[in-house]
Amino acid sequence: MTELFAIALFTILAVISPGADFAMVTRSSYTHGRRAGLAAAVGIALGVQVHVLYTVLGIAVIISQSPSLFLAMKVLGAGYLIYLGYQSLTNTTRIRLDGQLAQAGRLAALRNGFMTNALNPKTMLFVVSAYTQVVQPGSPLALNLAYGAFMSFAHWAWFSLVAVFFSNNALRKAMIDRQQLVDRLIGLALIGLGMAVGVSGVR
Repeated sequence: MTELFAIALFTILAVISPGADFAMVTRSSYTHGRRAGLAAAVGIALGVQVHVLYTVLGIAVIISQSPSLFLAMKVLGAGYLIYLGYQSLTNTTRIRLDGQLAQAGRLAALRNGFMTNALNPKTMLFVVSAYTQVVQPGSPLALNLAYGAFMSFAHWAWFSLVAVFFSNNALRKAMIDRQQLVDRLIGLALIGLGMAVGVSGVR
């Protein structure tokens, strides 16, 4: 019970802290609507499982013992965030409030959500830290995977709420009316997060 409480507390604090996932869901929701935001939330939840699986399977030990591999992962994640930020900064496509999102668009939102989280060193450090701090050696595999499932569920639930909030028609209209400003703010936020990850990786 103590381990479950600790996992729950760690997860809630990590999920609600602003970061790349929040920026990604916000942009998907306001640009393409609720379905895209919810798809991005699902992608983020799936991305968490990437970190859970390699942690549970022991690959995290290899990463922690190989600074060059860890640095490569951080640089890759930073590069992806900067790329997404650049796309937002240079976006010239005007958004329509009544526009319909094609299936391909929802898949793109899901993919972006997945990639943003799977390549996010912050999530990697959170998952590894959570498991190393609260999970005891010899814990059943099913229990460890259950903890991971809870982490994914918490991410999905929170970012689904974010998607519902930012896809509200009144809020979307206000943001779309100021699309260039909003795109630039989100783009700068993503680039800033990417640069912060990159700088921390070379210290």
